[in-house]
Amino acid sequence: MNTTIIIAAIVIIIVVIGLASYFLFFHHTTSPSITSVTTSYMTSSSTTTTTSSTTSTSSTTTTSTSTSSTTSTSTVSLPPGAYKLPYNPNNKTVFIYLVVSAVGYQFNYNGTSYGQLKIYVPAGWNVMVILTNEQSIPHNANIVLNNTPTPNNANIAQDGKILLYVGDSPSNYMNNGVPPQGTAVGILDNISAGYYWIACGIYGHAESGMWVDLIASNSVTVPYAIISSSSSTSSSTSSPAWG
Repeated sequence: MNTTIIIAAIVIIIVVIGLASYFLFFHHTTSPSITSVTTSYMTSSSTTTTTSSTTSTSSTTTTSTSTSSTTSTSTVSLPPGAYKLPYNPNNKTVFIYLVVSAVGYQFNYNGTSYGQLKIYVPAGWNVMVILTNEQSIPHNANIVLNNTPTPNNANIAQDGKILLYVGDSPSNYMNNGVPPQGTAVGILDNISAGYYWIACGIYGHAESGMWVDLIASNSVTVPYAIISSSSSTSSSTSSPAWG
């Protein structure tokens, strides 16, 4: 029986091989080989682009406005030897700088004494006094509406009315002042026409020569100062004998 099975298997194998050979043979001889050739055509597309460039010209018209400023300068004739003082014409303020010098006579303003320094200002202006003390003892500066030609009292309030205190106050002007190397500032608004002193109020200083003549006048348009070789003989109730 085993022999029969083996023989049957051999026969089946032979048949299968035969059928396979048959199909392979006829398929190869009857089916032509078709070669598929694909021809690829590359179409070159030439595109011409025309760019139109338009240049726009912008015209800007600039209008220049010219402002003409006219400055009127008036020439003021000052007395021989006089010099202008710094001032602000807009707010009508004159600046009077006084220095108590450590050189020369002790009781001095800007190196002058006994009314040798004479200051002229327009009436109605503001008078600012800037006092600097270079000495080793205190000093002050006060605007006095005087009623005597020269200080003849150790207390300046006895010779007139004190209108401005610089470096002191109404309660201590006879013993207090600007310390050594110090500075004090004071301003008197709208000074009336008249004759004044700027004097040190410390006891006996003005009487010893520490005072300046201050004249406010409607005829003065530019503030100025002049140093005279003689002392003042003016007061608020008399006409000046100098200037």
